[in-house]
Amino acid sequence: MMLRELYPDFHFETVAMSTTGDKILDTALSKIGEKSLFTKELESALERNEVDLVVHSLKDLPTSLPPGFTIGAVCKRENPLDAVVFHPKNCGKTLSLLPEKSVIGTSSLRRAAQLKKKFPHLEFRDIRGNLNTRLKKLDEKEDFSAIILAAAGLKRMGWENRIGQLLGPEDCLYAVGQGALAVEVRAKDQEILNMVSALHDADTVLCCIAERAFMKRLEGGCSVPVAVNTLLKDGQLYLTGAVYSLDGSDSLKETMQTGVSYPHQNEDGPNDDVQHVGITAKNVPGQAQEAAENLGVELASLLLSKGAKHILSVARQLNDAR
Repeated sequence: MMLRELYPDFHFETVAMSTTGDKILDTALSKIGEKSLFTKELESALERNEVDLVVHSLKDLPTSLPPGFTIGAVCKRENPLDAVVFHPKNCGKTLSLLPEKSVIGTSSLRRAAQLKKKFPHLEFRDIRGNLNTRLKKLDEKEDFSAIILAAAGLKRMGWENRIGQLLGPEDCLYAVGQGALAVEVRAKDQEILNMVSALHDADTVLCCIAERAFMKRLEGGCSVPVAVNTLLKDGQLYLTGAVYSLDGSDSLKETMQTGVSYPHQNEDGPNDDVQHVGITAKNVPGQAQEAAENLGVELASLLLSKGAKHILSVARQLNDAR
């Protein structure tokens, strides 16, 4: 829709596709162990020139893309927080007010680890499926008292009215890239790259570069609980990052900041298409992108120096053994 408004003379055709992640609905995402769960089929179509651009949730895209691909646009971020949707009988409640041993559905190790620690009276169980399926499982059965979903997904589907509670950073840090849409393109397709770059939102780009660099340095993914919170204010980028054991009992959390106020220089030349953790953003100052990436790397290095590697490797082993 945004591209149609920007380029009214072009014809855009939408092709709907399913991915492995959409099809395997009986296994927790963290157990499947496939990095490109929601992207492989789409990238194959891109490679075969069947499509020219692919729209993803940024949080589904690995921090290293296959050769030949790049994220050509990161659109303005929707609310990145997690949301609680309650069973109709619990309408008006919050997580802290739910009865002892109430079962909460989430397929995310990150959410479960943080919320187990914060709300020890609750139990957490895997729930898979697309948004419709999960809401149906919640409403039509008595298995779950509530489920946790990304607020952005609910809003995009027009189901914002189902949000019973928003989880702020004090309750639950969000996933890397959560709430942002990414447009993946062929890295060498200059025409398409130039076209989609108009969709970049500079603040979102810088926040997500920092988050993705943090995740990449930690070698995190679906199978370990890694979480972030970013804030860009008055030219300063603040990144909070954390790692957790599966039950949330062990964790490390730190915040760092850096300045990202740089003038836009004309950066044509050999570094024309520099990627930062898979993102090509020529219309965002290169020095700002570099500062954001360094921030993510430095914060991850700080956590690693405090023992993050041990927490994550134990979490990975326990998850594999489940």
